[in-house]
Amino acid sequence: MMPTIHSRLFYIHDPMCSWCYAFSRSWTALQKDLPKDIQVVYLVGGLAPDTTEPMPPATQKMVQQAWQRIEQTVAGVQLNWDFWSRNTPMRSTYPACRAVLAARKQRAEAAPEMVRAIQTAYYQNAQNPSLPETLQACAAEIGLDMAVFSDDLTSTEIESELQHEMQLARSMNVHSYPSLRLVHKDFMFPIAVDYLNHRTMLDAINRHIREVGAI
Repeated sequence: MMPTIHSRLFYIHDPMCSWCYAFSRSWTALQKDLPKDIQVVYLVGGLAPDTTEPMPPATQKMVQQAWQRIEQTVAGVQLNWDFWSRNTPMRSTYPACRAVLAARKQRAEAAPEMVRAIQTAYYQNAQNPSLPETLQACAAEIGLDMAVFSDDLTSTEIESELQHEMQLARSMNVHSYPSLRLVHKDFMFPIAVDYLNHRTMLDAINRHIREVGAI
């Protein structure tokens, strides 16, 4: 029997967000320990809109500084810096967001699989997920129907879903990624992201649920 869903935990992310990649280990641990009656909902926030222009030097420096902070503060996370010499970086994450939505359209469980595939391609294999060929390779890796995926990636349906999820994220007052929002009954709570210890997030979730139950 499926558990009754009493709460939803929204994970607002971008598959090309370096801090989301840094959060992946703690996020996985949190999901394993969540109460069974909490449903996890993925939302793509859309970090950077479509462009084919090379990333400006100042933006490259900003992103590289974020990579450095991640490696210095999140134990065990190492990024493949060859990305910067092997590619023409573009500040465009919407295509990767659409890829996650297109994957989910084929199989609900394929969304987190696509996120992992994109993160692996980007941060471990120094490939560019702003390019459709990289996203198609990720789709093939997780066993999607390639013809369907390619059509969906540029479809108006997936574009509408992307706009809807970005608007929903903004309505939750989310402006940075990764972010967590717990919705329990008629209440919504921001959950502070902890990159090092998932139990602080679990404790906060359980505390909010107890507080609502006491009202």
